[in-house]
Amino acid sequence: MCNCHKNWAGCTISIVAKVLVIVGGLNWGLVGLGMLLTGDGWNVVNMLLGSIPTLESIVYLLVGIAALGSIFGCKCKKCMEGCGACSTGGNM
Repeated sequence: MCNCHKNWAGCTISIVAKVLVIVGGLNWGLVGLGMLLTGDGWNVVNMLLGSIPTLESIVYLLVGIAALGSIFGCKCKKCMEGCGACSTGGNM
């Protein structure tokens, strides 16, 4: 995998996926921290959307899809044009 994909360049879907993965990671970090400190997790998504369980489930689903997208990476032209190693098939 090329290191050039660690910046915020890329298509809109790729940027949204990065934001969702960060939000999901921070949420799980707060859940773990809350469980260690108070015995009760601080699930921010649940705090914000707990009264709308369907919307909360959709957010979790989108975070999971974004994580899968981050694993495989976006192969669109906009995401690939900034990296010479990716476009030529080499590794950096």
